[in-house]
Amino acid sequence: MFDIVIIGGGPAGLTAGLYASRARLKCLLIEKGLMGGQVATTELIENYPGFEQGITGAELSSKMEEQAKKFGLETVQTYVESISIRDKIKTITIEGGGEYEVKSVILGTGAKPTRLGVKGEGKFRGKGVSYCATCDGAFFKGESIAVVGGGNSGVEEAVFLTKFAEKVYVIHRRDKLRADKIAQERAFSNNKVEFKWDTVIEEITGENEVKALHLKNVKTQERSVLNVTGLFIYIGYNPNTGFIKDIVKLDENNYIITDFDMATSVPGIFAAGDVVSGSVKQISVAVGQGTTAAISAGKYIDENFA
Repeated sequence: MFDIVIIGGGPAGLTAGLYASRARLKCLLIEKGLMGGQVATTELIENYPGFEQGITGAELSSKMEEQAKKFGLETVQTYVESISIRDKIKTITIEGGGEYEVKSVILGTGAKPTRLGVKGEGKFRGKGVSYCATCDGAFFKGESIAVVGGGNSGVEEAVFLTKFAEKVYVIHRRDKLRADKIAQERAFSNNKVEFKWDTVIEEITGENEVKALHLKNVKTQERSVLNVTGLFIYIGYNPNTGFIKDIVKLDENNYIITDFDMATSVPGIFAAGDVVSGSVKQISVAVGQGTTAAISAGKYIDENFA
């Protein structure tokens, strides 16, 4: 039996694994894809403390993994199908029917940005296509870029991006925004922001990086090309909580509700990172929450399995 099983190998999960293993707890981390999660596919990270020249997402992920394993963290690459609870013992069922019994669980399963689903999106991810203005906005200083999405996130980030970009086009498939009025007012009053109403993106093109967006007006059917070097996509996030939606309490958007100790509604189950309700989706926040979750899980084990 493991003391702690961590589900998800992003910054939150790897940090939790580091702290738990260093505390001499028997700890397993389960990751279904790349260790590091979305961070591993990020070209350059410049806003994580300690790397004044920046660091690639792949290198940061590798360093986090190596450090945690140094203290005894075990890892396995597989898919978690379900969690069940009997008394205080949690049973994690993985792909193929295997099971792990564990005293405490930390959920660090993250959230996926909703994809546009257009040609070129995958090819240019990290090469002009981004889902995080805070992470990548500074790369586009003095350039023309676009944001797709008419909700609070899209409109607020469009205004934020004017700190760097010379021009920010907001592409919205309707003729009205869904964002709060104050966010709309800020965008409308910013002379760097221009709106493309009733418009959808059909294709993203370029060579090694984004160079243009192929647009269509949904009312007139007129097609056009917009020359930009970056596209920020803000049409929502999907938290990876499907397998635990009937176990822990979720908010109205299916993110996990936790307290300040990162404890969920189920004793012995904790959560950290982008999957947590209210997350700002930053590496530094995920690291802090992973730390808290591991310490809280250790205290739970001490108090319940003496």
